[in-house]
Amino acid sequence: MDTLAQLRAGQLSGITRLDLACGLTEFPREIFDLADSLEVLNLSGNALSSLPDDLHRLTRLRVLFCSDNLFTELPDCLGQCAALTMIGFKANRIERVPGAALPPLLRWLILTDNCLSELPTELGERPHLQKLMLSGNRLRCLPESLRDCHRLELIRIAANQLTELPEWLLSLPSLTWLAYAGNPLETEADAAALEATPSIPWSELHLQQQLGEGASGVIHQAVWKRADHPATQVAVKLYKGEMTSDGSPLHEMNACITAGIHPNLIRVEGRIVDHPQAQAGLVMQLIDPSYRNLAGLPSLASCSRDVYANDTRFSAGVGLRIASGIASVAEHLHQHGITHGDLYGHNILWNEQGDCLLGDFGAASFHATSNSLESRALQRIEVRAFGVLLGELLERIDSGLSDEGRVQLEALQQRCCQPDVLGRPGFSEIIGELNGR
Repeated sequence: MDTLAQLRAGQLSGITRLDLACGLTEFPREIFDLADSLEVLNLSGNALSSLPDDLHRLTRLRVLFCSDNLFTELPDCLGQCAALTMIGFKANRIERVPGAALPPLLRWLILTDNCLSELPTELGERPHLQKLMLSGNRLRCLPESLRDCHRLELIRIAANQLTELPEWLLSLPSLTWLAYAGNPLETEADAAALEATPSIPWSELHLQQQLGEGASGVIHQAVWKRADHPATQVAVKLYKGEMTSDGSPLHEMNACITAGIHPNLIRVEGRIVDHPQAQAGLVMQLIDPSYRNLAGLPSLASCSRDVYANDTRFSAGVGLRIASGIASVAEHLHQHGITHGDLYGHNILWNEQGDCLLGDFGAASFHATSNSLESRALQRIEVRAFGVLLGELLERIDSGLSDEGRVQLEALQQRCCQPDVLGRPGFSEIIGELNGR
């Protein structure tokens, strides 16, 4: 984190990224001294409510973060920033987005956890728009102009007031990752599955080291001590209860439970009860340490694509075992009326044998299990996510795959990603092709 004193002393000359979180109530004019180099500006965690009208003087500025501030309106001056492609204003008090505030090259817009009830038509007039994060607002509809955003791949509209998913949304040719839980339109979780989940008293759990932390909660290793049972090593996830970019953590918990049992899912042992702070949580199987994440999160540069380590390579057997496992668990989820919404390599754990587990249900949503056009479209959107993953696996298979086999798999990958949403294969067909090779 940079300091205001460093900025004012001229010690940050030439930097490409500036991070300032020091209770700012006004935009420091000294930032303009960095105009020749500054590309990423992070002013999150301050008390700002406005930006200067001449912000466009930062001619190289590509990324601007102003989350956790006091803005009530997206500033008009953003629209004059010719190079600006990514804007993040999460957790402000924004009630209005003027069309003029949207820069021409806008690619990634984060307005999670604000007070928006509508969006401007101009949003659909930004042809580069690829990621749109709108969870935790008051939206009753989306601007129909978004039907023209043919590059839009990820949209988060969970926890709003939407009563339907527009037909045009479900037919967008590039839409790949969709989260809509917590809206009136969503089908309810399986009440029977939720009620049948065992309750595990907090007093039976003894937390050990922290294993990880995400937007929705913290995971610890723990010992589960029950009367008349041997002590068991488990994982405990305690949910934060705050709005995330994907949606509500409590919806995530319900989706984990409703998903049931599958070899490629992390098994849920039960729901935590009697936590002293009434914190919601789940007890889950402890994953063997030989498992690791398949990929890293998308970067500012890659936008919607995972980042893989340079040395990530697979044999054909391992790569196809991962692909088959994920196709199988995706089909299982769809049969239970769940779309994962975040089917990505960074949410997959794998080991050297190709065993894999799909995790992180933060973007999961419920849909009808009937064979309706809407259900099929929702499922085929997720098929595109699988197609992206399959392509990433194929790029990294360096042995054991014949030329003919690669041609067949590349053809399957292209069918999964074709622009005609309903023309894509379902997961049962995909599994048949993968297993029939």
